[in-house]
Order: sequence, then structure tokens, then C-alpha cells
Amino acid sequence: MQRTRKSGLPVELSMRHDYHYVDLISKRSTGPSIRMITLDKIDPSARQPRNQLGDLSDLTASIKEKGLLEPILVRPVEGRYEIIAGERRYRASKKLKLKEIPCIEMDVEESEAMEISLIENIQRKDLDVFEEADGIKALADIYGYNHQQVADKIGKSRSTITETMNLSKIPFEIRKMCKEYEIYSRTTLIEISKQKTLEDMYHLITEIKERDLKREDTRELSKKIKGDEPRARRFVYNYRGKAPNFYKLRIEFKKQDVNKSDIIVILEEILNKLKKT
Repeated sequence: MQRTRKSGLPVELSMRHDYHYVDLISKRSTGPSIRMITLDKIDPSARQPRNQLGDLSDLTASIKEKGLLEPILVRPVEGRYEIIAGERRYRASKKLKLKEIPCIEMDVEESEAMEISLIENIQRKDLDVFEEADGIKALADIYGYNHQQVADKIGKSRSTITETMNLSKIPFEIRKMCKEYEIYSRTTLIEISKQKTLEDMYHLITEIKERDLKREDTRELSKKIKGDEPRARRFVYNYRGKAPNFYKLRIEFKKQDVNKSDIIVILEEILNKLKKT
């Protein structure tokens, strides 16, 4: 039976995963070396970007049932191996008392290992917003990357990188307050990060909590606290005199709704004042 259509993607299209450290590995001329390494020869990295490794119970259960499906990245250091990325997998495997685990061995310098570690951690889905923000800021600060370069490295838009990096400016005590009040929304945290002073941040957070403000209300209050509210439009009366006595008269009112009688009252007031001088 003759097939009437081809299966799979059209020839002009190809599948592409998001940028990940695997891309970086594949570009190396020598390629990675994958091997089983005993756990007692592996050391965690002192450069671990994450503040906390989180709950390992689900990961441990998965490894116990299916094994470690994703190798960790390591680099040789003085006869031992230092973790570049994958410390959670290493900790879970150690908890299960495994003897050895699959590793991708990379012969890289410390600076490159740190960059890979930062990128791999930033791309993980279980980071909270502040861990992600601090990781992105560290990547930019350490390597002097601008926002577009960071965006290219981790596969996110430049605007997202800019907003996320602004979150890293939020002081620790404000972060703690946000967690206590269960404020986790990225858009809300971005509005908090825009405030000019610590007091303004406290004020905004307190109002969000006490008044249970939603996104639009929070944005409006944020603008008000910063003093960014647009000024109300004022009514302006302009009059241009004719030649030969050419002149211009401009009266600006402090309100928007002005009628003819209001203008007459002002002109009479000016006229009376001039007569008395």
C-alpha cells in the first residue's frame, strides 16, 4: 500500500530544545566523557549558587525507583572530582547509599565551571524568584555580561532578565516580610522592587496584605507611593491679541472643568487689581 503523506516534521523545520548546559558541552571539540564514579571520590562545590537545596524526598524516591537518569557534571581536581552541576542528585544518591553514579566529566577551568553551574541552576524549575534573581545577578556581575548577553546565555527575553535582576535589589528583611505575608507573585514583587526607599517597600507590602490588593490595585498604589501618578490635566485659556497691539494672554486654572463665567471672573479680578495699583 502506497503512503499518501510523509510522517514527521517538514524538511524545512527542525526540533530545538531550549538552550541548556548540554549545548555548551556539545560545542566543545573533545566532547564530554561519561563514566561511573564512586561517590566517595566526589566533592560538592564551594561555589554552589543555591541558598538551599530544598526537599529531596521526591528526587530520592525517583532515583530509588528508576535510578539516576541524568548524570551530574564534574571536573577533575587533584585526583578527585568536584561537582559543577547536580548537587541535589548527588545528595539524594548519597542518602540512598549508592556506591557510584553516572557523571559527565569535563576538563574545564574554575571560572568556566562556575559559569556552567550558575546557568544550570538558574534554568532549574524549583528555584524561588529570589534565588533565580540572585543567580542571574551573579552571572552578570562575575562575567561582566549585559542584560542581553545573560538573556542569550539562559534562553530568556531581555525584558524578563531586567525585571528579574531588579528583584535582586530587594533587601533581605523585605524578602523575609514577603515570605511571611505569602507574597510570591512575580508581578507584585517587581512593583515592590521599584520603590525608592525601604520605608516605601514596607508601606506597599503592608497595604497589599491588609487590603488584599490585586494586581491592578497594587500597580496603582505602587505608582502613587513612588510619586509617578500622572498629573491631572489643567484647563488653560489662551488669547492672542491682534496687530498693531500684539500680545498673548494665558490663564491656567487648577481645575479641569472651567466655563465662560469662570474666565470672566478671573479677568475682572485682574482688571480691578490693576486699577488699584
